[in-house]
Formats: sequence, structure tokens, C-alpha cells
Amino acid sequence: MNIVSLISRRTVVAASTAVVAAVVIAPTAAAAAAPAAPAAPAAPASVASLRVAQTPSDVLASTPWKTTSAIDQDGNRVALDNPAVSNFVGWAYFKADGTYTMYNLDDSPKLHGDWTVTPDGSERWINAKNDAGQVLFQRVVPITQLDKNVFTYRIFPNAADTSVYYDIVHTKTNHVEPGTDGRGPGANGNQGGNGNAGYHFNNGNSH
Repeated sequence: MNIVSLISRRTVVAASTAVVAAVVIAPTAAAAAAPAAPAAPAAPASVASLRVAQTPSDVLASTPWKTTSAIDQDGNRVALDNPAVSNFVGWAYFKADGTYTMYNLDDSPKLHGDWTVTPDGSERWINAKNDAGQVLFQRVVPITQLDKNVFTYRIFPNAADTSVYYDIVHTKTNHVEPGTDGRGPGANGNQGGNGNAGYHFNNGNSH
């Protein structure tokens, strides 16, 4: 075999090898160059995340309340007919328009007037009005718990002695406001308000 033939043969082999390599590399390069699959669409936001957070006032007005228990500073339960707490037992209806009505457990009218809750939910203020709209008294109580199911405020028998107190616990209820047939406050002419300075609630709403 002469030198020319040897060179030609080597050239053919080298060319063949290059072709095979190109065939092997080309698909890989093509795959690498292929566009990436589109990303899956983001999951829609949950309904809960789209809800606007409720303010403490919204929470208090979201349901009627029933006084269900009273607890003293030592953690002992106090009977709801105990004179120390009985004036705070009943049904309470806080309206979104800033008015409220309260009833005794026998559904008789008790109090009505205006209310507010501080933006941080730490205190509730109410006044009580007579049927002529005159303010009879005003009261501020600290709130110790307020959520969609429980509303608890604290009373001090002696304002000068905060070591003695009672927590008045109210729970969510579906008790229809007396005298309204479920149609709203005062639908049957019952506005409540007997002028007694206190709250009563226990079997549905509470104040």
C-alpha cells in the first residue's frame, strides 16, 4: 500500500467518525435548544386569603351574643344569678350602624343605645338611652377575648380595686332578637331600654 492510499484511507475513516459524532451530538444539542415547557399556572388564591380581615367592631357585630358564664379573679365560676354578675346577663345585639339592643333572659327589653370598640379590640364603650333618646349612663369595659365565637369583658365591682373582678363570658348564638321576627331591630316597636344601669344576658346574646 502506497503512501497516497494510506492517507486517503485515513481521511475516509476520520470523516466517517466525524459524521457519527455529529449525529450523536446533534440530537443532544437540539434537545438543549428546545424551548422549556411552559410553567404551570399559579394556583388561584384561596377564598380565605381574599377575605378582608375583620376589625374588632366587625367581629362584635357579626352575631348575637349570649351570656354563658362568669369567672372571678381566682378562676372560679360564679353563678349567673349571683348579685355580683346578674346585672350583666342576657342577650345582646350589636348592630353595624353603631347601635345595640339588649334583653333579659325572658326576652323582655333591657337596654339600648350606642356602642364602639377600640381599633385594637381592647375596650368596648356603650351608652344607654331612654325612649326619648336621652343618655342615661356610659360605660367602658376592658375586653379580654373577642373572636367569632366568644366575647368576654371584665367588670370591677370597685373601680379603685382592680384586684377583684369578674369576667363576663358571652358566646355566639342564633337567638333571634325579641320583637323583630328576625326582620331587624324594633320591627314590632320594641326598642328595649328600661333605664337600668347594667347588662343582662345569658341565653343567646349577651352584652
